[in-house]
Amino acid sequence: MNHIQSGFTSIQQVTDRYLNTSNKTSGVNISDSFASYLQTQIDEAEKAGEVKFSKHAAKRLDDRDIIMTEEQKLRLNEGILKAGAKGIQDSLVMVDSLAFIVNVPSNTVITALESDTSEDGIFTNIDGAVIA
Repeated sequence: MNHIQSGFTSIQQVTDRYLNTSNKTSGVNISDSFASYLQTQIDEAEKAGEVKFSKHAAKRLDDRDIIMTEEQKLRLNEGILKAGAKGIQDSLVMVDSLAFIVNVPSNTVITALESDTSEDGIFTNIDGAVIA
């Protein structure tokens, strides 16, 4: 009985050859390819999750010299996510003294204003509100 007939002298050699491919196929490191693919997917998801401002909302912010901080933008995004989790379609999102009317499915701010400038403090055509 010759156990070396296949050219392998140990189980380890069989394992190394057939099961442990060192994550390399055709010179491409599979783990690096996966990491690159995963990062691309994360980047695209973050871009997709980024709040957009309609022309009207951007003009309102500009006309009123409202400059949002990064922290306020983050809180706005979080507020939109919370609204979406509750099934809200059109939401009022309050961030500090800023009021945003947001179309949640499209992640788009429709209009923006300082809450103390709203007429009568009434917001219409919304189905929910979030204080972020």
